[in-house]
Amino acid sequence: MPRPGGIASFMRLPIQKDTEGLDACFVGIPLDTGTSNRSGARYGPRHLRSESPMRPFNQGTGVNPFLSLNVADIGDVFVTMYDLPEACRQIKRQYSDIVKTGCIPLTMGGDHTISYPILQAMKEKYGPVGLIHVDAHPDLQDEVLGSRIGHGTPFKRAYDEGLLACERVVQIGLRGTALSENDCNIGRISKGFRVVGVEECWYRSLTPLMQEIRQQMADGPVYLSFDIDSIDPSYCPGTGTPEIGGLTTIQAMEIIRGCKGLNLVGCDLVEVSPPYDHTGTTAFTGAHLLFEMLCVLPGVR
Repeated sequence: MPRPGGIASFMRLPIQKDTEGLDACFVGIPLDTGTSNRSGARYGPRHLRSESPMRPFNQGTGVNPFLSLNVADIGDVFVTMYDLPEACRQIKRQYSDIVKTGCIPLTMGGDHTISYPILQAMKEKYGPVGLIHVDAHPDLQDEVLGSRIGHGTPFKRAYDEGLLACERVVQIGLRGTALSENDCNIGRISKGFRVVGVEECWYRSLTPLMQEIRQQMADGPVYLSFDIDSIDPSYCPGTGTPEIGGLTTIQAMEIIRGCKGLNLVGCDLVEVSPPYDHTGTTAFTGAHLLFEMLCVLPGVR
């Protein structure tokens, strides 16, 4: 089948309604009700799928994940667009079903609100998880304009509910303007997180950093949450809250490939906003990063 052809499942994988018999799955959450700036991420899953036809062999890591894992696209979860707390409850219920058999979800967002209910489902299955959070923003605000649920608050809610093993939480790439001098350091100051600001990443490989993070995460369950705005907008302009001075696509790959060997129980890639992605570069990059995540899952040989 030529690349422009075929039904637009992720990588044109088989489409399945549930996770029965699957080791991993791609799943979309078309929700951007929690967005604080530019909307449009509700269309992220659709465009990530459209930009995902690619070859199955990863020449950089030397693996074809489909020879080791049974993988399908299970479509999008149902969410209401009009009630964000209810949407989170719906996501949590559906993800509890997705992970109950041990299937590892690779989630296409959607805005970053979605990580909160996913982590609720992860705790039910695995207990508190370690977190590798790659982002321009810490997403640790207690509330935004009076709302305690939104894309600026998911990891504060996760912290409050004991969803995270705080000694195994790392935030990478934080930067940009803020309301106070400590916005990017909230996790380090009050929650025991490791925070790697973007200035620590400039002009260097992140492979040594990931060696340290692998030791920090040890053998416990780990969730990887990747906001596309962690990457500089010169590479990925199609996002809702861009910040200059971000990671390169090479550094993004170093982070994900550096997760090889970890007990990854789930991953997400969020905040791709197609209305601002005029050439499709952001969705194209996001689709490739999701494939890189698949290539480092437990069981890939």
